[in-house]
Amino acid sequence: MDMTTLAFMGWQELVVIGVVAILIFGRRLPEVGRSLGQGLVEFKKGLKGIKEDVDDATAEAEDIASEVRSEAPDKPKG
Repeated sequence: MDMTTLAFMGWQELVVIGVVAILIFGRRLPEVGRSLGQGLVEFKKGLKGIKEDVDDATAEAEDIASEVRSEAPDKPKG
């Protein structure tokens, strides 16, 4: 199932999914939802940390590249 299929789910499908979730999890459904929410928050924090690391490494590489370019002797034309 791809994202385009999920985008076209109607209210009937959502009701069926809700009923199945209630049948499977019952009274634990709020606890399961809370755990799922906490997991998503932690996942987003992890992604943000990775993005910051990549941005820092990219900025450092750009700084080093500009230093190397400024220190390199000019090439003779010809």
